[in-house]
Amino acid sequence: MPNYQGVWDITTQFQYAAEWPVPILSAGRALFAGGYGSDYSNVIDFINIETTGNASDFGDLSNTPFSPGALANTTRAVFGGGELSGTDSYARQDVMEYVTIASEGNATDFGDLIQVNRAPAGSANDTRGLFSGGYTTSNVRLNVIQYITIANTGNATDFGDLTEAIWTGSALSSTTRSVRMGGSTASGDTNVMDYVTIANTGNASDFGDLSEVRQSSASCSSPTRGVVGGGNGPGGNKNIIEYITIANTGNTTDFGDLSEAKQILGAGSTHLRGVWGGGLPAQATNVIEYVTIASTGNASDFGDLTVARYGLAGCSQAHGGLA
Repeated sequence: MPNYQGVWDITTQFQYAAEWPVPILSAGRALFAGGYGSDYSNVIDFINIETTGNASDFGDLSNTPFSPGALANTTRAVFGGGELSGTDSYARQDVMEYVTIASEGNATDFGDLIQVNRAPAGSANDTRGLFSGGYTTSNVRLNVIQYITIANTGNATDFGDLTEAIWTGSALSSTTRSVRMGGSTASGDTNVMDYVTIANTGNASDFGDLSEVRQSSASCSSPTRGVVGGGNGPGGNKNIIEYITIANTGNTTDFGDLSEAKQILGAGSTHLRGVWGGGLPAQATNVIEYVTIASTGNASDFGDLTVARYGLAGCSQAHGGLA
C-alpha cells in the first residue's frame, strides 16, 4: 500500500489517483460575482479551472453588491451580503442568493443572513456553508460565524464566534475544517488565523499566524493545503502567496507571488489548481491567474474577466472542501 502522507506533487497525485479513496477533482467551474469597476457590478463570470482562457458571462445577481461573501458545493454557489450602490450611507445587505453552477442564469433568492453584512468570508463543505465575520451598517466588525445548509434555501443560523471581530478576512476549507485568515479588527489589521470543525457548531480555535498582518486577501484550497494570496497591510498592497496544511495547525509558509500586488480579489480552486481573479492594484483589474496548489511557485496568467473589477466574490464547485 502506498504511503499517502504528506503533500504530493502532480505526478504522484495522478500515480495514486486510482487507489486514493477520495477522488481528485481536477475539473470544475469557478464563479466571480459583484464588485466595482467603472460602476457597481451585478455580473457573474465563470471559468473552467482546468483550462486557461478568458471568463464567460454566467448571468447576473439581483443587485450590485460590493464585497459580498461567496461559498459553493458541487451543485450550488451562494452569495451573501455586500454593500449596495446608489446611497451615501453605504447600506449593507443581508440578502443571500444562489445559482446552479452547471447551468448559466441569474441568481435566485436563498434567504437572509443574521444581519446586514459587508465582506463576510465564505467557506463550505458539500453540505454546509459558513459566512464568517463582516461589517454592519453601523460600522461594527463582527465575530459571528453563521451557517446554511446549501441544498436547502432559508435563513442563516448562528454557528459560534471567531476569536476576534473582523471584516475583510478570507476563508478556505477542507472537508472537515474551515480556516479564517487575517482581516481588519477595530485596532488594525491582523495576522491571526482561526478554525472550526464544519460539522460541529461552536467557537473558533487558534490556528496560527499569517507571515504578516493583512486584510482583503483571497483564499482557496485543495483537500490538504490552503493557499492565500494578495491583500493589504502595512506598506500597502501585497503580492504574497502563502500556504498552510489544513489538518495541522501552525503558521503559514511562503508559496510564491502573484503577478502584482493587489487587494479585494476573488478566488476559487479545484483539488489541483488555485485561481485568483480581479482585484485592486492601482486600479480595477480583469486579470485571472493561477497556481498548482501541490507545488510552490509564482502565479501564471490564466486569462481575463469579462469586466475589470475589485471587491468581487469568488467560489468554485471543486475546491478542497468537496470530496
